[in-house]
Amino acid sequence: MAENTNNNEYDVLVIGGGIAGEEAALNLANQNFKVILVEKDLSLGGKMIHLSKVFPTLDCAACITTPKVSETARHPNIHIFTYSEIENIEKKSEREFNATLIEKPTYVEDNCTGCQLCEEKCPVIVKDQYQWDLVGRKAIYIPFSIANPRIAAIDIDNCILCGACEKVCPADCIDFTQIEKKSQIKVKAVIIATGYNLFDAKIIKRYNVGTVKNVITSMQMERQLVPTRPFNNVLRPSDGKMPDNIAYVLCVGSRDETVGNPICSQVCCMYSTKQAQLIMGALPMADVTIYYINIRAFGKGFCEFYQQAKGMGVEFVKGKVARIEQGEDENVILRYEDIIKGTVQEAEHDLVVLSVGILPNTDYTGFFKNGGVEQDKFNYVKQTDELLSPALTSINGVFAAGTSTGPMDIPDTILSAGAASSETASYLRKAK
Repeated sequence: MAENTNNNEYDVLVIGGGIAGEEAALNLANQNFKVILVEKDLSLGGKMIHLSKVFPTLDCAACITTPKVSETARHPNIHIFTYSEIENIEKKSEREFNATLIEKPTYVEDNCTGCQLCEEKCPVIVKDQYQWDLVGRKAIYIPFSIANPRIAAIDIDNCILCGACEKVCPADCIDFTQIEKKSQIKVKAVIIATGYNLFDAKIIKRYNVGTVKNVITSMQMERQLVPTRPFNNVLRPSDGKMPDNIAYVLCVGSRDETVGNPICSQVCCMYSTKQAQLIMGALPMADVTIYYINIRAFGKGFCEFYQQAKGMGVEFVKGKVARIEQGEDENVILRYEDIIKGTVQEAEHDLVVLSVGILPNTDYTGFFKNGGVEQDKFNYVKQTDELLSPALTSINGVFAAGTSTGPMDIPDTILSAGAASSETASYLRKAK
C-alpha cells in the first residue's frame, strides 16, 4: 500500500486494474507519484490473466501477467482498491478532481489466509463466472487460483446464511455485518483504463446459442486450454466427449452493423488461430476448420503465425456462416456461403466455437459530473489527438489507456498505457 501524508489525496487515479491500468500505474509509481488504482473485480489482472497463451509467440499469458500483478500489489506508491468502483468524479479546478469511491462488501476481512476451508464446507454451488460457466463454484469462493489479492468473497445473492463458512474459518474473518463504504478522494489527474466487454453471442438468434448444445464461445474454449483449466482436456459440454472435428466462426459480433458493431475487433482472427494451434497440440487427431470473411494478420509475426497454422493442418474456409442448427448425435450443422465457390453449403462438426468480438466498456460515461468524457462514434473514449498524443481526452487532466479507446492487442495495449502514463507525468510536472 502507498504511504500518504493524507490518505485521501493522491497524484493520479487509475480506473481499471487490467494490464493497461497496471502498466500505467507502475510507470507513474516508479517516478514517485502517488497512485490510487481502483478495480471493480475481486482481483487485479483484467482479462489477460484468464488467457492461455499470447499470439504470435505462444508465451504463457499468466507468466507475463502474474509478475506484473505482484509488482503492482507490492509497490509502495500504489494504493489498491479491488471490488470497488468510482461513483462520480468532479473537476474542481485545473489540476484538482474530487472522486467518490465505493468499496463493496465481500463479507470477508483482509486477514483471510486463502486456505479455502470455507469453500469445502459451503453447501451452495452456482456457475463459476471465472470459468465462463463451464463448471461450478461455491457461494463463498476465491475467484481463481492466481487471484491477487487471494482473499475469499461471499456471493451474498446466492448465500443461504447457513454459517458453515463462519464455523470453520481459522482466521475468524467472516463478517456478515459489512456494508458498502463511500469515501471522498482528491487527485490531480485521472487515467481511464476500463478495458472492453465481450460480445454476447446470444444476440445473434440464427446461431441458436443455448439451444444447440455444443456451441461455445471463444473464452470458454480459452479456459479449456489454460493450465488451470476446469477439465483434464478439451471436452464438448453436452456429453464430455473429446471432439474430433472443431469449427471456428469468426466475426461474431464484429463487422456487423445489424448488432451495432460495424468495426473489426482486431484480435479475433489471431486468437482463433492461436487456439487452433493449441487444440492441435491437445487433440492431435482433431480436425480444426476456421470459417472467416477476411483474415487480418497485420502485426509483427502475425502473417507467419497464420501460415504456420495452415502448415499444421488447420483448414481455413472463406465463408459467411448464416445459420447454426442441431444435428444428429448432438453434433452441430453449419450452413454457410462458400465465398470462393459461390455456393451455399452445409458442414457437420462435433463442436463449434464462436469467436466473439470486442465491445466498448462504457462505464466511463457515468464518471464525470460536470461534463463527461467525449465518445467517438463507436462509443469508445474519443482520442482528441489520435496520431500525436493518443492518450489525450476531451477533459484536460483525464487520459485514456488500452482498449478504452478502441480494440487492440496486448502489445498495443502496453504501448497505449505507456503513452498515457507519459502524458500524465508531463501534466503533473507542469503543475509543479
